[in-house]
Formats: sequence, structure tokens, C-alpha cells
Amino acid sequence: MAFLIASEEQAIRRIFELFPELNEQQKEQIMLLGELYSQWNEKVNLISRKDIGNLYLHHILHSFGIVQFIHFKPGTIIIDAGTGGGLPGIPLAIVFPNCKFVLVDSIAKKIRICQNITKALALNNVTCITSRLEKLSIQAHYVVSRAAMPLEVLVQYSRNLFLKEQRNALPNGIIALKGGNLTEELKPYRNRVELAELESFLGHDYFHQKYAVFLPTIKS
Repeated sequence: MAFLIASEEQAIRRIFELFPELNEQQKEQIMLLGELYSQWNEKVNLISRKDIGNLYLHHILHSFGIVQFIHFKPGTIIIDAGTGGGLPGIPLAIVFPNCKFVLVDSIAKKIRICQNITKALALNNVTCITSRLEKLSIQAHYVVSRAAMPLEVLVQYSRNLFLKEQRNALPNGIIALKGGNLTEELKPYRNRVELAELESFLGHDYFHQKYAVFLPTIKS
């Protein structure tokens, strides 16, 4: 990892600390993400070109903020809403190979890149779909999102996407990664929402005022 700056080395080290059960293939897949995203980012601006050098710290490690709430049990189905370039879905699919991930985005060229990246990584537990979230017919235990849309919109669009079956100790629902002052955004759900800060969990001050938000299923 000599080519990585210190913060990137720190980010990868923290990923491996979070998941000590990773085998060598999974570790190789994590390491290959840097090369794949750098290559595709030259063709389509998935990540700011000024920020691609911070891929592991700002994007991949951030994706694992989801696990502050849950380590998904085998058989869990997770929809990544507004996946963009496959974050957080692709990193999560690497570390939870016995779960099914459905990556959804309305922009076809981004989904094609997700398909190419998952193929290069030989991830057989990922399905990539070009669709608006509210048009999706697939159901899941969880909907995850990385700052893709306001929570109110995510709740509205994902309302009918949840399975009744409970597979994990954590109730089915939304797990979103967000930053900044969330007081107003979370106000409508203040009696139900759970908030977890990421700075100490992920081990870097970059994550100051960044959070994982959990909201259990809200029925119509």
C-alpha cells in the first residue's frame, strides 16, 4: 500500500479492523476498488476528480458507517437507493457475501458502471437496476442510502419496499448516511429515529458531524 497517502492507509486498516473475519479474496476485492473507481472515474464523473485520491477515507470507509447499526445476517436483502457509483452497496456486498444487494439508480450510465465494477469483483450477490426508487417492484429488509436524498423523500419513495419478514434483530427499515445539522430533517421522526455519530466509530476526524440514521419501517 506504499502508493496510498497516510489517511488512505488508515482507512483501509480501519476497514480490516471492523471486519476481522474477511478472507484474502475479500481483502483483495476491497483493495481492487481503488483501481476500479479510478479507472471509471476518468470516463464518468462518479466522484469529484479532486476527491478521488481520498476514495477509501471519504467514500468506502464512509459506506461502512451502516454497520454501526447492524451486521446483516445471511439471507438479508438490501436495496441501495440512489446508488450512484455503487456506494454504499458495493463495499457492503463485499463484506456480506451471503446477503443480496439491489443497487438502484435512475441514471443508466451509472448503473452500467456498477455492473462493470461488480463483474470485475466477481460479486454474485449484487443486482443493478436502472429505475426510480418509487417505481421499484422488489422488496427488501432494508433500504440504505448515502446522502442520496432527504429522509422525507426516502421515506415516501421506499414506503412499499419493505418485506414483512424480520431476519435481523434490528427491525426492517431505512439506514441512511448523512452529515451536518439534521435537526429539521429528523424532526418529523424524532420519536422513532436513531442517530449514531461516525467519527469515533470509523476512527477519523473527517467524519465529524457525519451520522448513520436508522428509521424503522413506516407503514402507509
